[in-house]
Amino acid sequence: MNNRADSHLTAQVECEMDRLGNGAWVNQGYCGSPPPTRTVSTVYAPQTLYKGPTESMYKLDTPAPFLHPSEGPQSTEKPLVRKQRSCCSFIKGLWGTTLTENTSDNRELFVRTTIRELVVYLVFLVDMCLLTYGMTSSSTYYYTNAMTNLFVNTPSASGGSFQSIGAMADFWAFAQGPLLDGLYWSTWYNNQSMNHGDQSFIYYENMLLGVPRIRQLKVKNNSCKIPNDFQEEIIGCYDVYSEKKEDDLSFGLINGTAWTYHTEKAMNGSSYWGLLTTYSGAGYYQDLSRTKEESAAVLEELMSNLWLDQGTRAVFIDFSTYNANINMFCVLTLVVEFPATGGAIPSYQIRTVKLLRYVATWDYFILGCEMVFCLFILYYIVEEILELRIHKLAYFKSIWNILDIVIIMLAIVAIIFNIFRTVKVDSLLGSLLRDPGIYADFEFLAFWQTQYNNMNAVNLFFAWIKIFKYISFNKTMTQLSSTLGRCAKDILGFAIMFFIVFFAYAQLGYLLFGTVVQSFSTFAKCISTQFRIILGDFNYDAIDSANRVLGPIYFVTYVFFVFFVLLNMFLAIINDTYSEVKEELSSQKDDLHFTDIIKQSYMKTFVKLKLKKEKISDVQKALQSGSGEIEFKDFRETLKGMGHGDEEISAAFAQFDCDKNQILDTNEQERMIQELEEKRNALSAEINDLGMNYEKELLEKPPVNSEQRNDPSQTNVDWEQFLSLTRQFVHLENNMAGITLKIDLIMEKLGLQEKAHRKDMSDDGSVLVSMDKAPLQLDSSFVSRM
Repeated sequence: MNNRADSHLTAQVECEMDRLGNGAWVNQGYCGSPPPTRTVSTVYAPQTLYKGPTESMYKLDTPAPFLHPSEGPQSTEKPLVRKQRSCCSFIKGLWGTTLTENTSDNRELFVRTTIRELVVYLVFLVDMCLLTYGMTSSSTYYYTNAMTNLFVNTPSASGGSFQSIGAMADFWAFAQGPLLDGLYWSTWYNNQSMNHGDQSFIYYENMLLGVPRIRQLKVKNNSCKIPNDFQEEIIGCYDVYSEKKEDDLSFGLINGTAWTYHTEKAMNGSSYWGLLTTYSGAGYYQDLSRTKEESAAVLEELMSNLWLDQGTRAVFIDFSTYNANINMFCVLTLVVEFPATGGAIPSYQIRTVKLLRYVATWDYFILGCEMVFCLFILYYIVEEILELRIHKLAYFKSIWNILDIVIIMLAIVAIIFNIFRTVKVDSLLGSLLRDPGIYADFEFLAFWQTQYNNMNAVNLFFAWIKIFKYISFNKTMTQLSSTLGRCAKDILGFAIMFFIVFFAYAQLGYLLFGTVVQSFSTFAKCISTQFRIILGDFNYDAIDSANRVLGPIYFVTYVFFVFFVLLNMFLAIINDTYSEVKEELSSQKDDLHFTDIIKQSYMKTFVKLKLKKEKISDVQKALQSGSGEIEFKDFRETLKGMGHGDEEISAAFAQFDCDKNQILDTNEQERMIQELEEKRNALSAEINDLGMNYEKELLEKPPVNSEQRNDPSQTNVDWEQFLSLTRQFVHLENNMAGITLKIDLIMEKLGLQEKAHRKDMSDDGSVLVSMDKAPLQLDSSFVSRM
């Protein structure tokens, strides 16, 4: 029996200590700790040594009581030691979410946890926005527009521009005219020298990096088969471009890079997605010079020796500029494609990117935001690991969890690329500064920087969408997700029917108008054009001109079936489901709103401060009731009459009884009064900060009339009555806790005496009293309370 009682007491105390250490609910499948109770600290130093098993949400933490020798366990009793907070408790407190907290039957805890997650996530979202927008600038557009106007829209002496190139002769006219004029700026507008040596500053502000490069790709002769009927008339046959049919033989002058084939690996090039097809990074290339005269001579030599011929399928002009005013690189690629049909199709790609990241003060601020971003990603990685460990494969059933993983993965890729880009740019600039006459190949970095920006844009989009995850605790916020989730099956079935009709019309349009109308020239363009028709953006005259009979029939039937029938069916499905969801939500009980949480937190904080202030007032009254020196017995009796427990009284007395003589002398009383007054003033200030208007509203409520008294739903409690009831409840709970603990101690000592008694009987054969056992002493006051 004794061992059982001892183990029961130890287990009980350890259980209570474990409750104190956790501070938040811990999922039983993850840690195994019991849920704690919420506590309200008092004005005394919170050094709780033990608690009774009946503590509740208003249980007051008290320090280790200073007990009279006759009022508690003997000094030989081993002190109870607070159990240290476990690592599991720390992790759950820092990374606690709605998926790691037990919020199934506690709506308030669910909302509180969700709001905490939302606040942390909003800080992460703000940091992510700063990073994303910190890498862009409105100057980017103007920089791109300036380069476009100079190299694409500027006409030559004959009146043609890059956009108007339609043949090889037009390309050479552009290259020897607007291209050279735009690349090399050596004089001011008044023809005075710019005094920059052989270095060119385009528009006087943009430094040309290295030298430009011209590259072409050719296909082999006889790469296609000539029909037998035309073999005598047609000598050469050059197929459409494909990488397998590239011509890799030297031609023309042979001696030079412009006449010798180079692989993509040798050139450190990359593929290019053109208007007709995708081209490799190999080919024949020629680097121009740093002066206009030398570059003009190189172009003249290429043209006179027929560098472009029937086998040419694409010509690329690549160069890069840098503007120190806005710290931006502009990487330009001018492309002229020569299809197998003849003619020329010009296109261009201008990428304005920021490759040197840390220059100005703002850049270093963004660097700090990047470090914070990395910490957030690490935080969310740990969070997702904890949730995955708890829920296993069920974790992937939620679309929000999958979205979390996508955001984290994209962020990790962005961090890795950011480091790679910084190192690579430093290497390229170093080699360029050592030899300024080489080609500055920033195309690879510009391409991946653009993809990096696109990835960040998509990631930021997902991050904003994720806000719906945290605002779903309110029924109004769930209307969108509930509507889409409920009608998903209907929309999926409708989508199959819709796209059968849609793709049927796309194929019909491609076959009917593909040879004449540009918007129907490919199947992909047909799909895009039909979506534009739904939105009202279409060219009916082009369709009618292509086929005056089937064109109008195609247009009318498509608009009728797709726009008037199928599209309205789609809207009807969503509207019907939305009406059902809204009706169900309106009949449900209102959930706990954000304002309710704030109001409850305000009230609980207000009650805590009020209780602290009332306890200080009671102690001050106890000091004023005595004359001269105050004994512990009188001090205790006075406070017990006000509803305070023995532990609180003993703690308050022991805190100021410096000589431990159970008597408060004049100096000790003055020190106690001064400290209590300071604490009281501090609490008053806190209450005023919370808002005294709310307290006045409670105290100045109109009296309850007879109808309200008879109506149970109109029951009101006065503020003073509420405080009185709260004190009585706390006092009763403290007494019950002390009684329970002392009963356990009595049972333990009775068990020890019974064990010793049996041992004496077995040794002497008679009933003896063991002299080394201390007799059990019960305090008279304790007995009276029993």
